[in-house]
Amino acid sequence: MSTEFGTDVTSDDIVETLSFFDSWEDRYRYIIDLGKDLPPMDDSLKTDERIVRGCQSQVWLVDDAGGERIRFQADSDAHIVRGLLAIVLAAYNGKTRQQILDFDTEAYFSQLDLVKHLSPTRGNGLRAMVARIKDIAAH
Repeated sequence: MSTEFGTDVTSDDIVETLSFFDSWEDRYRYIIDLGKDLPPMDDSLKTDERIVRGCQSQVWLVDDAGGERIRFQADSDAHIVRGLLAIVLAAYNGKTRQQILDFDTEAYFSQLDLVKHLSPTRGNGLRAMVARIKDIAAH
């Protein structure tokens, strides 16, 4: 059974777990392990329309916005990016449109002390993922 980020693993869980690690090497290892827990995305869903633009690696995002809560599925061709996707999904997956729009992403990333430890292109990619999710929630 796969882990559902946002339900089984929340943003609070990730903040708490990352705070236990003293070194960024250990934190990166944890982030990569989170990515391994992301459910695999079927290759048929990895289409050009689902690519998140602005990411250094290839990132695909699929949403199911049919109900009150929006479910997301995401994948990447890079291990660290899969981990970053897990961090993002922990904050947004299974939430209502309003919860997604109200979530303070900058405060979350600040708590994780994350962005300053990423390359500028990875940081931009992370923001592009969040922007895409918030755009989906807004429409």
